[in-house]
Amino acid sequence: MGIASYSMGEDYWDNFKLQEEDIEFLYNYLLETETPMTSMELIEALVGERIQQQRAELEKQRMSGGDLYQPKLDFRVKQKLVFPALNWQHGQVLEIRQGLNPEIGDFQVIQVALDDGTRREFAAQLPIHKLNDPPKIVEEFNHLDTATVLRIYQKDLLRLLEDELTTNPGFVSITGRWFPRALLIDINLGHLNLAEAVLDMAGGGPMPTSALLDQIEIKTDVNPKLLEFSMALALQEDARFDEVGPAGDVLWYLKRLEPQSVLQTPVFLRYNPVDYDTNLLTAEMLALEQSLDDELSPVPERNQQLDEVEVRLIFPHWRSGTLPLSVKTRYLFPTAYEAPRVRFMLVDGESQEKFPGWVVREKSYVYGLEEWYDSRGVIPGSIIHVRRGSSPGEVIVHTGNHRPSREWIRTLLVGSDGGIVFAMLKQTVATPVDDRMAIAIPEKTALDQNWLSPLKDQPPFEKLVVNTVRDLARLNPQSHVHFTELYSAINVIRRCPPGPIMALLNSRPWFIHVGDLHYRLSDTEYD
Repeated sequence: MGIASYSMGEDYWDNFKLQEEDIEFLYNYLLETETPMTSMELIEALVGERIQQQRAELEKQRMSGGDLYQPKLDFRVKQKLVFPALNWQHGQVLEIRQGLNPEIGDFQVIQVALDDGTRREFAAQLPIHKLNDPPKIVEEFNHLDTATVLRIYQKDLLRLLEDELTTNPGFVSITGRWFPRALLIDINLGHLNLAEAVLDMAGGGPMPTSALLDQIEIKTDVNPKLLEFSMALALQEDARFDEVGPAGDVLWYLKRLEPQSVLQTPVFLRYNPVDYDTNLLTAEMLALEQSLDDELSPVPERNQQLDEVEVRLIFPHWRSGTLPLSVKTRYLFPTAYEAPRVRFMLVDGESQEKFPGWVVREKSYVYGLEEWYDSRGVIPGSIIHVRRGSSPGEVIVHTGNHRPSREWIRTLLVGSDGGIVFAMLKQTVATPVDDRMAIAIPEKTALDQNWLSPLKDQPPFEKLVVNTVRDLARLNPQSHVHFTELYSAINVIRRCPPGPIMALLNSRPWFIHVGDLHYRLSDTEYD
């Protein structure tokens, strides 16, 4: 069997751009299959189509102006030939003579002038020869192999495809699948009103599109997947419905029945950004900032995806019944292609009781733990263990083994005038805690009014830090405070990530660093 080599050029896929004919191919491809497809399925089909086109074009170019040389054929003088085994060189027959080889029998020999200027002789009228078989294609650089192209260029090709389809009004997408808008099945207002009623009876949801269709009973003979896609798109474009399924699942919920703290960020988690110079942070500070894992901190993403993470709870999350969706924790919770809110199940690691949770992706928190915190005696500073569940869409939370005990702990007291005081008092501690972050709050709602007051009525940020350092230092015989204690205490009063606090400590002379991120206040210098 002959061997021929095809090459598209090493930079073909590096310079790949979507053309109008590519979009037309995808449109027709979806029309033929009548099935909405993912970006990956579409790019795989498109790459395969481009490769097929290039093969045909290359073969056409290499065969143009000549006949394929095969030893079994007869040839004539001045006939133009193409030689696949010689990297598709072209040549012209100069003369023909009888061959002489008793072992082979009768055959002819042709002399050919090749394009490279050389002259060579080839057999003719030879019925048995390996070059009589059609050439087997060997693809140089694997640029004509779909699997290899996708392995190398998948990310870039997907980005180009999605950028193009997103801006093309002829295509629509939901949960990562695409289909031509003009070919969708009509879902009318009556169908959507029935869907609302079904979800209302189910307590808001969640329900998959297929379950809604089973109860609505739209009569049609089209592909069920296309009907489901059309219904899902109609629901997505109606403000009454919210798609809350994790990636790979489409689940619907009535938006008006979702928890308020899912639709709007709880007041305790709202951060009014404080400008600061990141260059003021030392290496030691940056290491601690990464360790604290505040979801608002601009720390680099981790390549390592952990199966279990310890979360040291700060007041804003404790009061809101939330967990941070941080660099360390985000991979433990379900995500979605598009949905800003994802409903899933939390599992108590001790009782195995399940209760609903919500990932609020855009605001980086997980809601649904308030009752669980109360039942487990969780306080600010408690250590919460978060790990992957055994089933998809489940996340396990537990506090570990700890026998409740009376311990001396920082306690926040709120006066009748709204003023706050930190004191060391004996409190019942029911969970493992970070000693530097633990703060007892005897009255859960006592601080609410402080958080609800307008920002203009609150003390300036620097004064807040100074006052908190002063108050905490009074509880320590050495009259200093560790940064972690300060960070936890400030977040009882105002939501703030570590960075702005660290920068302020390093930029004012009245904050004196006494070593190992402990600070004391020089009252003589602060006005």
